[in-house]
Amino acid sequence: MTASLEADFVIIGSGSAGSAMAYRLSEDGKHSVIVIEYGGSDFGPLIQMPSALSIPMNMARYDWGFSTEPEPHLGGRMLVTPRGKVLGGSSSINGMVYVRGHARDFDHWAEEGAAGWSYADVLPYFKRMEHSHGGEEGWRGTDGPLHIKRGPRLNPLYAAFADAGRQAGFELTDDYNGSKQEGFGPMEQTIHHGRRWSAANAYLRPALKRRNVSLVNGFARRIVIENQRAVGVEIVTRKQIQVVKARREVIIAASSINSPKLLMLSGIGPAAHLREHGIEVVADRPGVGQNLQDHMELYIQQEATQPITLYSVLNPFSKALIGARWLLFKSGLGATNHFEAAAFVRSKPGVDYPDIQYHFLPAAIRYDGKSAAKSHGFQAHVGPMRSKSRGAITLRSPDPWEKPQIRFNYMSHPDDWADFRHCIRLTREIFGQAAFDPFRGEEISPGSHVQSDEQLDDFIREHAESAFHPCGTCRMGRADDPKSVVDPECRVIGVDGLRVADSSIFPRITNGNLNGPSIMTGEKAADHILGRTPLAPSNQEPWINPRWQASDR
Repeated sequence: MTASLEADFVIIGSGSAGSAMAYRLSEDGKHSVIVIEYGGSDFGPLIQMPSALSIPMNMARYDWGFSTEPEPHLGGRMLVTPRGKVLGGSSSINGMVYVRGHARDFDHWAEEGAAGWSYADVLPYFKRMEHSHGGEEGWRGTDGPLHIKRGPRLNPLYAAFADAGRQAGFELTDDYNGSKQEGFGPMEQTIHHGRRWSAANAYLRPALKRRNVSLVNGFARRIVIENQRAVGVEIVTRKQIQVVKARREVIIAASSINSPKLLMLSGIGPAAHLREHGIEVVADRPGVGQNLQDHMELYIQQEATQPITLYSVLNPFSKALIGARWLLFKSGLGATNHFEAAAFVRSKPGVDYPDIQYHFLPAAIRYDGKSAAKSHGFQAHVGPMRSKSRGAITLRSPDPWEKPQIRFNYMSHPDDWADFRHCIRLTREIFGQAAFDPFRGEEISPGSHVQSDEQLDDFIREHAESAFHPCGTCRMGRADDPKSVVDPECRVIGVDGLRVADSSIFPRITNGNLNGPSIMTGEKAADHILGRTPLAPSNQEPWINPRWQASDR
């Protein structure tokens, strides 16, 4: 073993949170930082070109290749669980949708024991990280590293979607990341000058230009712990085992799948489970790997009677033209993720903030780019935001190279079925509004014959998919709570010099896509790691629908 690699802070993972921490921990030049990343470069059009988003997600070169165990409530289907194995982590293979989460999500975190993470506490960090183009004044950051914009919304179907929401009686919102999340409006993208604006582009590249930051390409096997203190990381690099030493702290930012796996391989986790695999127990933390959550979604697809959808450009010739225009000018259909209209709505009276999310797309096509409908069409991705189902990440074996066992237990709570049926019926109601009259053909999926609860449940069982928002497996909470893995300063309970900061620490999943809250977690964790006084809490009050007790709209 050679131990030539050493820094004040060693970060495992160059993803959304890891890149943000590398940038902030090295900013004042006083500390050295090493970032360990197993994946390779994010260079090239497949990652940088926004409209190619479905390609890297399905490539072994960029993705860890995880999938779930057979899911018992989904007919035994095994669902893919993509996680980025590349510079920028999952921010380099995601859909580039930017959502902060709702104010109430973070207030719930604080109530669950994550003191200092209420909306008032995290809003200043969202502002610090953002460079918002066109967001609500006073609510958004305008000079942070993360560029956020709206799509051009040139296709008339985007406007039809928002108009239909209004006609159905729902709110409109100009900025769901501002004071008012609830309603129909434009969707925000992490795209800048026509390129994917990943955490690697926003944070890691600028950080790596500093003399005190270095990147080490290696596979993290375990955390080296001496006398209950983390002192380094054992990695495999160029077929050799090396230890990267941390003078101050080791920070795990390896995703909600790999972070709990690394903790368990290092002896931190449910004692009985670790002993079962012959791993010596360093800290008995029953919460490690538990509390796994995700968002699920369905595609509700409708034929379009006018030839205005993306169907007309799905042929090889058009794709080549789009690619050429993007390569030359970083503009055109290649420069957007095509998610340009969105909605957050409440499912019923008595729900005080949105619990359903819509992504709208002027095409009928799957996320993985396969099985496009054979005609012009449009679709809404819809799903409930706060499923009561919980799963777990467990070790398959003590071999670090073995993939962990992933069980989400999707749809294991009866309420999830009622919520999803409501999502389908609500989408049909929205697509049935006058705004869609000029465009609406037959329903492609589920199909108008699918009406009864049983028929809808069958459709859900066969077609519900992950929105790829796993989180919660190293839950943040009070240090005296046995289910907590990290305290509100992201310190692993029971081991010194070790923190976790990524989506695995979320006590409960937030509304919408998780890239934004993951970056915020890295931003805020950096202040805790440096021992700085956190940014002063905000006194801004978010909009809550005054009719929330009486109506869903």
